[in-house]
Amino acid sequence: MIWQPVSGCGARCRTGPAETGNGGTTLLRLMALCGVLLIGLLVVPLIGRRALPTVARAVLASLGVRLRWRGATPRPGTLLVANHVSWLDVVALLAVARVDLVAKCEVRGWPGIGGLACLTGAIFVDRSRPKTLPATVAEVSAALQAGRSVAVFPEGTTFCGTNRGRFRPAMFQAAVDAHAPVVPVFIGYDSTEPAFIGDDTLWASVLRVARQRRTTVTLVAACALRPADGSDRRSLAKAAQASVGLVPDTAGLGLAA
Repeated sequence: MIWQPVSGCGARCRTGPAETGNGGTTLLRLMALCGVLLIGLLVVPLIGRRALPTVARAVLASLGVRLRWRGATPRPGTLLVANHVSWLDVVALLAVARVDLVAKCEVRGWPGIGGLACLTGAIFVDRSRPKTLPATVAEVSAALQAGRSVAVFPEGTTFCGTNRGRFRPAMFQAAVDAHAPVVPVFIGYDSTEPAFIGDDTLWASVLRVARQRRTTVTLVAACALRPADGSDRRSLAKAAQASVGLVPDTAGLGLAA
């Protein structure tokens, strides 16, 4: 389907970690991760979504992942759009902003992370049923109009970071309909090891990250884009791509800064 893209990235895209830790450190990190996920599944229903940034930061810390955020904090009712490299992208976004996430429906079945996604109020997309897409866009628009921020990965799948896909315009219609600002976010890692690509499994990816001596994920928020009169989802998608360096030019797209 046109909104179900396939990444050309695979295991060959990974160059290997610069440094790996020892087996004892890896084991401790995996145990810490299990503990954090268990506590999160117990605490979030009791305390509410305000606990999510703390849980997300604890997930990153348990795996030895350092988080860097650059840019202003998006105001409520913003559509955050980011390039997609890894399942860690989701955790990193939850660590820095209160957002509802748009995720593929398969994420529901991921151990621990799927449960947390449901608790966060994630909006799930069934990519095998294109006819459900307008309803999902309407759900995102309603969330934005209600003052909730929503994060989406408009590439539609993961890429290694060196190679990237284009931003698909469908979800940008939600921002147009809700008259909501769009904040493009660039997500980058200091190695290719976190990339969740090809025939990768969640367990293999988690283990690979846990084995690294240290991983740094950097999120850079660009200036907000606001749909101008007469602009549409395609021009908004192109402008967002340009803001995170996916295409070279934003001229003539009919957008107000």
